[in-house]
Amino acid sequence: MDLIVRAVDVGSGNTKFVTEASGAVIKCASFPSIAYPSSDGSSSWPSEERRKTVFIPVGPLFYEVGPDVALAADTFRARQLHDDYTDSPEYMALLRGALALMKVPHIDLLVVGLPVALFAVKKSALEKAMTGEHDVGDGRRVTVAKAMAVAQPQGALVHYASVHRKMNDIAKQRSLIIDPGSRTFDWLVAQGTRLVQKQSHSINRGMSDVLRLLAHAITKDIGAPYRDYDAIDLALRTGKAPIIFQQPYEMSRLMPLAESVAEQAVSSMKEWLEAPHSLQNIILVGGGAFLFRRAAKAAFPRHRINEVKEPMFANVRGFQLAGQNYCRSIEAATRSAEAEPAGAVR
Repeated sequence: MDLIVRAVDVGSGNTKFVTEASGAVIKCASFPSIAYPSSDGSSSWPSEERRKTVFIPVGPLFYEVGPDVALAADTFRARQLHDDYTDSPEYMALLRGALALMKVPHIDLLVVGLPVALFAVKKSALEKAMTGEHDVGDGRRVTVAKAMAVAQPQGALVHYASVHRKMNDIAKQRSLIIDPGSRTFDWLVAQGTRLVQKQSHSINRGMSDVLRLLAHAITKDIGAPYRDYDAIDLALRTGKAPIIFQQPYEMSRLMPLAESVAEQAVSSMKEWLEAPHSLQNIILVGGGAFLFRRAAKAAFPRHRINEVKEPMFANVRGFQLAGQNYCRSIEAATRSAEAEPAGAVR
């Protein structure tokens, strides 16, 4: 019987998770990393207008999470933009929301991710918290037999190597994975698929910094408070002007300001790299890859910068592959031990 492996990547901007894995085909979904608390976990909306959300009990409260969570919004949109976010009830609500939407009652191995800077200090505690029975609301529970935490960009490396069928080559090579997310700008240097810890790190210089900086500039320009971060983010990704006071607002003149954040982050990363000339693969992933592309190319003009389709899901797809590979190795070791003759000397 095949073991059930699933992966979740709770980011500060979006929670990504695997809905189905069949061979090399890994299907993913996501929802905003926003959790709204309530006291009773019941929707006030009519059943015919029900939102695509779930109410997750954590401690004394229920948290509404899911694809339509924006419809539950009040004027305050709290996100967990701090180093202890994995210990927060909101993190657990988002993780359990992903488990609820997977619609599987039991998971043999759950793979989750951590920013590089938090990996060593948070790994054991997060794996312990993820293991066991999870109440996902509506009387449903999901049991996780074992959990494994990995550094988020490691997942992207595994995914890239699998897509390009380069696992054997990359096992002998040094790679740099650049992962700009919502809160953190992560990078990881790997020898093969193993982390080179002293050259890998993360800093709080992600897309949320870009959005806040541009919102401040727009506020000054229009003479009124402006905090529609989602509209700014959509404008950056699509090139379509946001509508402010019923008029399209031209964003092009703010692009140098946005790209300055990427340049600062990439410059900080370069200080950690001991021998850039030895890098054989540079891989750019993450939800902010589109904005950090130019800064990465400028920083490594003699390298090719590799990207993947759907870069936001690169980490979680790699988590899934790493988990499947781990389970195969355990199963192979078990079969080998069972096949060994009784009394054999090892």
